[in-house]
Amino acid sequence: MEHYPKSIQELIRNLAKLPGVGEKTAERLAMHILRRPVKEAEMLADSIRMVKQKVQLCQQCFGLSDGPQCHVCMNSGRDSSVVCVVEQPADMIAIEKSGAFSGLYHILGGTLAPMEGVGPEDLRIRELFERIERDGVQELILATGTSVEGESTAAYLVRELSARPVRLTRIASGVPVGGDLKYVDKMTLKCALDGRHAL
Repeated sequence: MEHYPKSIQELIRNLAKLPGVGEKTAERLAMHILRRPVKEAEMLADSIRMVKQKVQLCQQCFGLSDGPQCHVCMNSGRDSSVVCVVEQPADMIAIEKSGAFSGLYHILGGTLAPMEGVGPEDLRIRELFERIERDGVQELILATGTSVEGESTAAYLVRELSARPVRLTRIASGVPVGGDLKYVDKMTLKCALDGRHAL
């Protein structure tokens, strides 16, 4: 990298800070940017600047938004009585891409992790409870991950919400579509068997 001019070295160094981008990939990206017309490089720089200036958290679900509310929360066609609770905005996007859910979301901002000092007060759990009362939510779909932290977060929510008049459900987990059983790990198979349903 030291053979490049300082400006290119700086670009490579900054690109390499992106997740999943090593020095070789950063070098290829830098060379690509260098070969493109100035206008394209300016558009890239402007879009990065705009994202940093405009993107904020939705005031209702805490998803990513360009304004006070995200496009999902603003959509009057969504079922506001059903709220899917997820860990991060990326989880909400994954569910949206599936096209299988027409309710609203609540993003916790992580999972309970006592060993790392993350307790209920560090997540958006209080806001979730307030939302249930305020908006008359009838069903909460707990869609936290299947990690130990995700499961303990779901269990905590079930315990805390058991006295409230809201139906609690948990997303199913198990064998992926098209998956071959002999390649599925033990824990996934256990979840699939525990979550079996009648046909």
